[in-house]
Amino acid sequence: MTERFSAPLRPDQFDRYRRHLTLPELGLEGQERLLGSSVLLIGAGGLGCPAAQYLAAAGVGTIGLIDDDEVDQSNLQRQILYSTADVGRPKVEVAKERLVGLNPDVTVHAMQTRLDSSNALELFADYDVIVDGTDNFPTRYLTNDACVLLGKPNVHGSIFRFEGQASVFDATRGPCYRCLYPEPPPPGAVPSCAEGGVLGILPGTVALVQATETLKILTGIGESLCGRLLHYDALEMAWREFKLKKDPDCPLCGRAPTIRALIDYEGFCGMPAREGEAVDEIRLCSASEYAARSDAGEEMVLLDVRDSDEIETAKIEGAHWIPLGELEARIGELLPAKGGPIVVYCHLGGRSEKAARLLLERGFAGAESLDGGIEAWSLTVDASVPRY
Repeated sequence: MTERFSAPLRPDQFDRYRRHLTLPELGLEGQERLLGSSVLLIGAGGLGCPAAQYLAAAGVGTIGLIDDDEVDQSNLQRQILYSTADVGRPKVEVAKERLVGLNPDVTVHAMQTRLDSSNALELFADYDVIVDGTDNFPTRYLTNDACVLLGKPNVHGSIFRFEGQASVFDATRGPCYRCLYPEPPPPGAVPSCAEGGVLGILPGTVALVQATETLKILTGIGESLCGRLLHYDALEMAWREFKLKKDPDCPLCGRAPTIRALIDYEGFCGMPAREGEAVDEIRLCSASEYAARSDAGEEMVLLDVRDSDEIETAKIEGAHWIPLGELEARIGELLPAKGGPIVVYCHLGGRSEKAARLLLERGFAGAESLDGGIEAWSLTVDASVPRY
């Protein structure tokens, strides 16, 4: 932990934190600890926004925010720090303004940068607790590994559709993220929130668990989620708890660790940290490029690998439809086009890259992925195609 807040509370601070000061478990000492503590939030999105707000309101003295993204219209359904007027502005810039306005006691470090293996250890070093609000596997593994190497607690949260989970990974006292998930899922096996959707209020529920666990760690009160995983089902309004054990053979925190430095996490996971970016040899074809090639008379097969409900919402005319989960079994349908270009598309580009990679592995040398999926097609080529 950082050094305790040494200055006596001002009269206005006694008034601001009065409800904390009256709690015997927290009191003046606990509030001083919060004011002298520091928390780094990875991501200023659905999880990072409410977590940051409550941590700032509670009086956490220093809050760091890492996010290289800008506010998008589609964020506003769940990322509650932002308003319509903020669209196009850097998320961390807007978040800092809101948090300082909420509590001027708090110092906010806004870092509009991409977290990667070159900067993670340096960025994490000055903070007491790391809060993981990321939405992709490469950054989750990176955050976990950096926390283990530095001996930092990692307050984890993740969300998808109507479900979420939260835990505290602290290798000094229990399991790390790799103990639970030794290997990432195959690329494309788990759709992103952008592709699968998410109930707008769900991130708030999970983020409040993360914020609660962070305050408990900083003040030393209560029982941590370390060694436990909470699973939340919003449709059933059900919470389930799972016990987690440290894996003695974990390559990072086990008895004989083999991971002693940060690695290439996009390569390890076989997927990019940002939706729509390619990791390796998959050729990306922009929507406008595909339209131009098609208009020029080039013979191409357009392959749609989305699910049936997505087809009903929007489609590009003339596409051959094989859902990603059926592609390997039905790959014979594409054999007549094996020698030519096959451009695969999905909603945003994640599943199409996996499908194109599978086709390349099966000898379809002309497989390409439509960059940005049907969303890009609607935005840049045909606005009559509905966005979803």
